[in-house]
Amino acid sequence: MKPMLLTAATEIPTGNDWLYEAKYDGFRCVLEWEKNTPILKSRNGKILNHAFPEIISFCHDIYDKMIPFLPLSLDGELVFLRNNYQSHFSTVQLRGRMRKRSVITNHVQKFPCHYVIFDLLTLKGQKLSDFPLTIRKQKLNSLFKAAGLPSYVNYEDPKRLQAINVYEDSRRIWKNITVNNGEGIVAKKKASTWNIDKRTIHWLKIKNWRYVTVILTKYDQKNGFFHGGIYKGTTIKEIVVFRHGLTKEEEKTLKQLFQSKGKQVTKMSWEIEPSICVDIACIDFDGVQVREPLFHAFNFEIEPEECHWQHMQRQLFPLPETVPVTHPEKPIVPILNIQKNDYLLYLQNAAPALLPFLHERLLTVIRYPHGVMEEHFYQKSCPDYAPEFVTAEQVDDIRYIICNDMETLLWLGNQLALEFHIPYQTRHTVNPTEIVFDLDPPSVNEFPLAIKAALQMKAIFDQFELRSFVKTSGGKGLQVYIPLPANTFSYEETRLFIKFVCTFLCEQEPHSFTTERLKKNRQNKLYLDYIQHDEGKTIIAPYSPRGNKRGLIATPLYWEEINSSLKPDLFTMTAVLDRLKNEGNPFRSFWEAAETQRFNNVVTQLKELTK
Repeated sequence: MKPMLLTAATEIPTGNDWLYEAKYDGFRCVLEWEKNTPILKSRNGKILNHAFPEIISFCHDIYDKMIPFLPLSLDGELVFLRNNYQSHFSTVQLRGRMRKRSVITNHVQKFPCHYVIFDLLTLKGQKLSDFPLTIRKQKLNSLFKAAGLPSYVNYEDPKRLQAINVYEDSRRIWKNITVNNGEGIVAKKKASTWNIDKRTIHWLKIKNWRYVTVILTKYDQKNGFFHGGIYKGTTIKEIVVFRHGLTKEEEKTLKQLFQSKGKQVTKMSWEIEPSICVDIACIDFDGVQVREPLFHAFNFEIEPEECHWQHMQRQLFPLPETVPVTHPEKPIVPILNIQKNDYLLYLQNAAPALLPFLHERLLTVIRYPHGVMEEHFYQKSCPDYAPEFVTAEQVDDIRYIICNDMETLLWLGNQLALEFHIPYQTRHTVNPTEIVFDLDPPSVNEFPLAIKAALQMKAIFDQFELRSFVKTSGGKGLQVYIPLPANTFSYEETRLFIKFVCTFLCEQEPHSFTTERLKKNRQNKLYLDYIQHDEGKTIIAPYSPRGNKRGLIATPLYWEEINSSLKPDLFTMTAVLDRLKNEGNPFRSFWEAAETQRFNNVVTQLKELTK
């Protein structure tokens, strides 16, 4: 069954006849489900089950709930969600090319995909494609409600089948798309039917184009393509090959330019010295080439040397119009030549991993108005000049900022809030949502003590059948986390456990670890702090930068990385963004682990011991 196809449009249609959805950049496919195992079919009829085993496995898990609705068929997109509005196509594409089961299994662990569903074609064997879209949507929502499946997209939700969000206000969804760097939107006529392999004007796709400025480098007469690149260091890296989007007059002008001013390198191709810049519309950059390039315009306002890697990154990740940026060139981490613009890019890219830990927390930030080497100050209360989109909550005499979204995060970034400190509970709970052990060596030279303590803790937690996570502090130590089910265990209960673990380690390794609060009495031992875990206290958030001279990041790690080769100064902003891209987020399953944590057994045993 080949899916119905969309028609490209430049304007968003408005009126009561239309519904709007996010357009995700992934693999369009139909899920056909008759028996225990469904079949994922691409738009070309290729079966994708082997490449996306997490989708098939999840379907097996919910099979008993789905039996009453079979046979059924669904139309949707296989995606790797970076946030609720953006899928990373290159990740899905890479998975689709994999053949070896062990390679696919490893990729699933780090980059699990979702199947986002936007249409219901068959239900209980009844064909629904001739029904109006609104009726099909109603039946899809009823099906998902009965099966206990999400009726909206949530990139953090481990449920691999999710129904797409539907909007009636095009302005609202377009803002969400642009703020979160999504591919675009799809406008659908409410009365539209579903037609196999037909391109229809009743479903329109409107792209969220990004505009990248490149230096013209080459013209190939054989295929009519022009080449463009940017400076990476002192050499020009080719990032685009294009010919679409040019008018006949523009195409003629470019040909004449290359043939008259350029150097002929083969019978059918010419190259030109860096001199002419053009703006290219695209939807993304896959690390090698921009995707879906279209010529947009000549750009005579920029010099070729300004077309470099960092300039392209900013163009690929435009800042929301609601967040004005002041002094983007201000040095933030001078030793690494990191400017405010680089820091904002870090926040944009790390937001999917950082924001879940800031969500609904009473935030304390440390601001560095002149960079990490200058003076800084703590800020708890939201200033009067904060924009309307910033949420705040009054607690006693402090009006705390609540950072739940990209706009607030970037506004704080422009204020040069470099450190994000969060309490152990949300503003809606009275109990901690996690336990954190802070492993604080006397200096970076004793960092191996933190490694030793973390591994010994991991052994203890494994014995208790508790899932644990580990991150660098962004300074000289490590921090070990145990996620907890929401609002279930009190601070008194969690502190009982923390004290037990810290005391046990100090008894086992008295020459390595201590709970002594006074630094002068620690004798170069690693400090295990169990007093700090309390209501009102805070800890540095995962993926928050620190205000040290290298601007290191409090970086989540995989447990297998905790070994003698680990060094805390490895985790700069650039290195952490590369980690997220290549290794995934080690804290991705943090909240999922919280709901299955067997901490009640531990508390019961400890209470018996302390009677």
